[in-house]
Amino acid sequence: MTIESVTADGDVERVYRTNLSAGRAMIAEMTGGHVEVASDGAWVTTSDGRRFLNAGGYGVFITGARHPIVEDEVVRQLRTHPVGTRMFLDPAAARAAEMLSACTPDGLDRIHFCGSGAEATEAAIKIARLQGRRRLVSMHGGYHGKTMGALSLTAREAYQQPFRPLLPDVTHVAYGDVGELEAELSRYPGEVCVIVEPVQGEAGVVVPAPGYLLAVRELCTRHGALLVVDEIQTGLGRLGSWWGVDREGVLPDVLLSGKALGGGILPVAAAVCTDEVFGLLNRDPFLHTSTFAAAPLAMAAVCGALRAIREDELVPRADALGEVLLPAVTSIVGQHLGPFVHEVRGRGLLIGIEFSEPGMAAELLVELISNRIIANFSLNSDWVLRFTPPAILTEVETEFLLDGLDNAAKTVGIRYQHS
Repeated sequence: MTIESVTADGDVERVYRTNLSAGRAMIAEMTGGHVEVASDGAWVTTSDGRRFLNAGGYGVFITGARHPIVEDEVVRQLRTHPVGTRMFLDPAAARAAEMLSACTPDGLDRIHFCGSGAEATEAAIKIARLQGRRRLVSMHGGYHGKTMGALSLTAREAYQQPFRPLLPDVTHVAYGDVGELEAELSRYPGEVCVIVEPVQGEAGVVVPAPGYLLAVRELCTRHGALLVVDEIQTGLGRLGSWWGVDREGVLPDVLLSGKALGGGILPVAAAVCTDEVFGLLNRDPFLHTSTFAAAPLAMAAVCGALRAIREDELVPRADALGEVLLPAVTSIVGQHLGPFVHEVRGRGLLIGIEFSEPGMAAELLVELISNRIIANFSLNSDWVLRFTPPAILTEVETEFLLDGLDNAAKTVGIRYQHS
């Protein structure tokens, strides 16, 4: 069976079941069996010509899909030099590194580019070991990827259990609990690497109390622990600031970026470090490598993404849109689903609805798709539905999103009232 015949037959689901993932095919069937074939800005087009507003994408599309600045950068690089030899210096990588370091907090200037957020987490673990921090502490509910090292930090039993044993000397503490973290760090002074998210996206958009990240930084400094802040989902404007750490003026030892870093066109991630922490990797360029790390084509996407975010002022736009969306979403679900909603919370364009009724998040997700809106479930919380819309939303598109949510919430509410 060729790609052309699959396209002609429209039998994508069958090929998923036989050659890719039957589980993915089953989920697709539950959500309507749609096949996406095109995207532009905030919209995804399916094979039957229907258009869906993309308020999902797990944080990838802060610039929307195929932003013209990103697309131009990538196409130009594609036509000249997409993949390097790894023997010579590459100007695309130099430009991307300089642009990214200009956007990160002062002091974070050393950059290791890679292909995914999980790879960035793996790099951080190895950097920590080079610094003598062999013990890892992450937070319950935290999500840092599913490769073996990253999975050791991703604290969910369902994902970890089939692959044990994972990395040794990994401890999980309660997110937001400074006392529990301090107790753990005091047991092993100078031996620990702490990894934390400014807002826990996959745990269901868990927003910590003000000052939490600053307290974590102070504890790490006091007990000689390395601090890694995972901004793979929260960075690059998603929270209405360039980085989640910006709100409290926190300087981590390592900052992880990804998802939106590829401008919604290519997968790219990075571990951004201080000079001191990057030391051994700085001296030995073969100690941690990857064939396609910092490939010119990917670096062009990074440059395009950073240009688009700056030139279109997407960070303040994300902040302003969040100020509109969060109260509106709260009002809509409160009106139609009030008894079944535990909490609506968020920051910027990362918004979650936590339900008190099992299965309700999935029902609203399906109903939103019926209203031509794409949202996301939360990988570490079955009770939470998430919105991660792009910062390029127009007023008309924002109204479309809220009208669709209103219709979907009303339908689900009526269904539950009669059950």
